[in-house]
Amino acid sequence: MSDTDHSTVGHEPTYQELQRRAQASRHVPEHSHDAVITCDRLVRIFSTDSVEVQALQGLDLTVTQGDLVALVGASGSGKSTLLNILAGLDTPTAGSATVDGNDLLHLTSRQRLDYRRRTIGFVWQQTARNLMPFLTAAQNVTLPMQLNGTRFSPGLSKRRGTRTNELLETLGIAHLAHRRPAQLSGGEQQRVAIAVAMANNPALLLADEPTGELDSETADAIFQAFRTVNRELGVTIVIVTHDPMVAGEVRRTVAIRDGRTSTEILRHTHTGEDGAQSTSHTEYAMLDRSGRVQLPREFLDALGIEHRVALNLGSDHITVHPHNEQRAQRP
Repeated sequence: MSDTDHSTVGHEPTYQELQRRAQASRHVPEHSHDAVITCDRLVRIFSTDSVEVQALQGLDLTVTQGDLVALVGASGSGKSTLLNILAGLDTPTAGSATVDGNDLLHLTSRQRLDYRRRTIGFVWQQTARNLMPFLTAAQNVTLPMQLNGTRFSPGLSKRRGTRTNELLETLGIAHLAHRRPAQLSGGEQQRVAIAVAMANNPALLLADEPTGELDSETADAIFQAFRTVNRELGVTIVIVTHDPMVAGEVRRTVAIRDGRTSTEILRHTHTGEDGAQSTSHTEYAMLDRSGRVQLPREFLDALGIEHRVALNLGSDHITVHPHNEQRAQRP
């Protein structure tokens, strides 16, 4: 972007050309039939002492089956509020949020409890919050299966035991099955917590800063555990994090700013002719249903953009330029 005259940028399409192009591009949103999470103009307002705080301001988000997504953003951006809504711990004020076919705005108390038991797995940042201290690792994993409301039937206990063993084995901690949390390291506790969250085979696994209390080496091992369950068990995972190392390890990173999704980074793995793999990424600005877009703050600061920008429509692109007050006042 520069502050030069851009009154003509290639061939500017006519209104009729735009209509034809829009008609040709109308289709069902990509992978919409595979969406596990769909948030549409999601709003959450908190009221305290006659003061209203709008934590989410019309947020749009879609997460497809089997995806591994990191949510990032500054403190107060709304990412934790969004996670609590997806977890069934909070209710939206307006808009819509659907997870695996569950309308989170209209669940009854009983439906919400069932949703948290069956549809969602959750890993908290505080390792002690994830596990019952007086139960062994295996007993902690079995407990959610015992609480999910399934009536007892012959062979059920054996199936639960098999499921517990499979999860602990998948996460590389089967040898710790008979240890209590106090006998485990922080990283081992978090891997047991992931197994607990996966006990009832949820459609969505949520994690709130799961590596926040761990050193970098242990954090890397925990994130490898998330990748393992994502790859081998096919669960969709959303992780809230401030850790750039974690955010850089996922296929998709969504940034939230001022209660809306602002930018998104998609990562792709390429295999060269020599067989070596490399990763590249592309950053996109998010466009909501009203056509609003948030430009990255560092871009705005670099060009001193504050109040308005000039837009020009090209044949296959839109250019954005800093507003020039002097040029705007020319007759």
